Amino acid sequence: MILTAAPASSQDLESVQMTPIAEFLGANDPENFLIAFWILYAIINILSIVVFNLGFARKLPLLKNVIVYGAMFFGNMFITFLAYTLPIIESLFIAAVILAVYKLQLRRHKQHEPEESPENQ
Repeated sequence: MILTAAPASSQDLESVQMTPIAEFLGANDPENFLIAFWILYAIINILSIVVFNLGFARKLPLLKNVIVYGAMFFGNMFITFLAYTLPIIESLFIAAVILAVYKLQLRRHKQHEPEESPENQ
């Protein structure tokens, strides 16, 4: 059996399931697609930087930071296209919240640790 592709109609394009954020930004409308892309790209970059800084334990030298951020900004272009139909922004937001809670708990534990340890052994 040979399958042929039918030409896409406007109803097929409207039936694409987009994420709530992409729909809110008006990505369904071809006139708003470019604006929605850049807004999604900015949100993804900000959340990626937050997740990277919260999740990475060590401070990197300046040149390594520039390389990491450059690769991140380049790769986030492709991830932005996926963010129209997949919950990328929502996932990054949840990861940022979980890592922030972990960092706060870790900081609180380290502050209470010297008080609990005996000074003279």
